Amino acid sequence: MAQLKVILPHSSLNLEFHGHKRDGSLHNYKPSSTRKSITSFQVLGAKWSDLRGCALLGSRHYVLRTRCNKAIQAVLSSDREVETYEASTSKGLRGQLTKVVLAYSGGLDTSVIVPWLRENYGCEVVCFTADVGQGLKELEGLEEKALASGACQLVVKDLKEEFVRDYIFPCLRAGAMYERKYLLGTSMARPVIAKAMVDVAKEVGADAVAHGCTGKGNDQVRFELTFFALNPELNIVAPWREWDIKGREDAIEYAQKHNVPVPVTKKSIYSRDRNLWHLSHEGDILEDPANEPKKDMYMMSVDPEDAPNQPEYVEIGIESGLPVSVNGKKLSPASLLSQLNEIGGRHGIGRIDMVENRLVGMKSRGVYETPGGTILFTAARELESLTLDRETMQVKDSLALKYAELVYAGRWFDPLRESMDAFMGKITEKTTGSVTVKLYKGSVSVTSRTSPYSLYRQDISSFESGKIYDQADAAGFIRLYGLPMKVRAMLEKGI
Repeated sequence: MAQLKVILPHSSLNLEFHGHKRDGSLHNYKPSSTRKSITSFQVLGAKWSDLRGCALLGSRHYVLRTRCNKAIQAVLSSDREVETYEASTSKGLRGQLTKVVLAYSGGLDTSVIVPWLRENYGCEVVCFTADVGQGLKELEGLEEKALASGACQLVVKDLKEEFVRDYIFPCLRAGAMYERKYLLGTSMARPVIAKAMVDVAKEVGADAVAHGCTGKGNDQVRFELTFFALNPELNIVAPWREWDIKGREDAIEYAQKHNVPVPVTKKSIYSRDRNLWHLSHEGDILEDPANEPKKDMYMMSVDPEDAPNQPEYVEIGIESGLPVSVNGKKLSPASLLSQLNEIGGRHGIGRIDMVENRLVGMKSRGVYETPGGTILFTAARELESLTLDRETMQVKDSLALKYAELVYAGRWFDPLRESMDAFMGKITEKTTGSVTVKLYKGSVSVTSRTSPYSLYRQDISSFESGKIYDQADAAGFIRLYGLPMKVRAMLEKGI
């Protein structure tokens, strides 16, 4: 074990020491007083009243995190120097902030943003990661990466149930679909993440939030409109709109200059965003709408050509417009969606390829995989064919377009969307029942729908019955319904 010696000018310093066990996990030592003997390091000095900010020492093996604003001198027994990240209270190159909550993924861009924020705004950086169903692999080693980049803390929150219950299901109930195809997977995820960032900022006493969205995309709008709506006093930092870094090579160079460990994961040729609802693909050959997506690009669904040769039937239970069960088994929102993703994925369900109009004005081409969502969307709309009358369905469909537009544009917390959501909840109160769908080689077809509130009456609709509906009544109805057309034709013919 390398020996670390820390020298500080005063006395009584509380600190944390993080080192790796042999199994790769992280040790956490939190000595209550530096007056006691500490095996792996010695400390001299620092009154607690002098301690503010977060200084961090990083090496290949250890991360030392302290609460202080004093420079730390550290030398490993190998005599290799380790860069000191000092949380200075002095003004940065672009201004002064106290503490910033950064939306953090652990990739190259957000790893570089951490030291950039410290250098340019003289602030502490609290990294925040939201678990919205992107997969455990995406969350591995994040704390180590964040601390090694210069952050003083990593906060991870499991938002999967909240995401599905409070964001996905309301959009599903509303029938929200953007530009005829897109089921709003990324659009719905951004407000739940941004809301959690506002909460974390309050918890840690931050005066600013930051994100790694580019200046060309929709996500910058979605994040920042949520910040505006929930805490207009927060400062917002968007490095991609400020810094001189132009691409991956510039980011790697900046990281090396500031001794930030560069993520060694293989760079995907596609830009992807994954959550519990969908997986999106952009970039590379997809930038030309004339190119067919490669077969090996997809990750959530098998190629329909390779799907099972036998269809699978799935029954979806719905109460008041919201899914509650799969094949008779009640599940939590996130569990229900996860199960349908697995079922739909193995049948190649939910692939779409579209050119869409971004909010910032340009067109972009994206490919989306939404297996469970496609099944749910089909089932929910089918049940409404039983429970909604014609006028209500037409109004709902027209409002669904506006609802989708608001969500796509990042206006989740807009009073208009909230009011429309109340309307959607009211008119789907009786949308309760079950729908059975047949999944086969990429297709979803409905085979059965039932509801205790069905407006369908076989005794009225049947050609064999005439007790309630007298076919002779249709003659008078047609004469009255067509009267305006008849009058116009009479005028034109001089009758």
